[in-house]
Amino acid sequence: MARIASLCVYCGSSDRGDARHRDAAAALGRAAAERGIGIVFGGGHVGLMGVVADAALAAGGEVIGIIPEHLQDRELGHGGLTRLEVVDSMHSRKARMCALADAFCILPGGLGTLDETFEIVTWKQLRLHDKPVVVLNRDGFWDPLLALVAHQVAEGYVRPEHADFFLVAETVEGVFEALAAAPEPSTPERPGRL
Repeated sequence: MARIASLCVYCGSSDRGDARHRDAAAALGRAAAERGIGIVFGGGHVGLMGVVADAALAAGGEVIGIIPEHLQDRELGHGGLTRLEVVDSMHSRKARMCALADAFCILPGGLGTLDETFEIVTWKQLRLHDKPVVVLNRDGFWDPLLALVAHQVAEGYVRPEHADFFLVAETVEGVFEALAAAPEPSTPERPGRL
């Protein structure tokens, strides 16, 4: 069983999504704080990112944001975090988030969320890390993504065992159950290769 002290959350920066997604983001932030699990995220105060951070902070949790300079300069950085790190690039942001996290959770989001998700799973495939990745598929939001990966397996472009890099949970409680059941990472981290 993996010991999870910090959870990196990838999610949308948009406020236009379904209110149920905001509810799930808030529930995830609260539940992490109640379990003593810190949140690592993209550092913004907008969209689901802000909702997760605010809920975790309100519940007494630690929240670390990682934001690139060009987004901080546009005043998107969250001002009330435990710590906000400003980095030089999007790539540095993703590498730093990975270094700080023991596990990853994917909430609803757009192209940026897909980018982060596929990069962290690709890094896992390349054995640059072996941390659990959980997709919160509340109300079937990620069904098309999961169907695409299944199609890639069927067509021979993704190995069946690599499709298992995504743990899938239907509820916030299910996210923490999946994390609790995840094995200890067996691959040492290789941050120099990211």
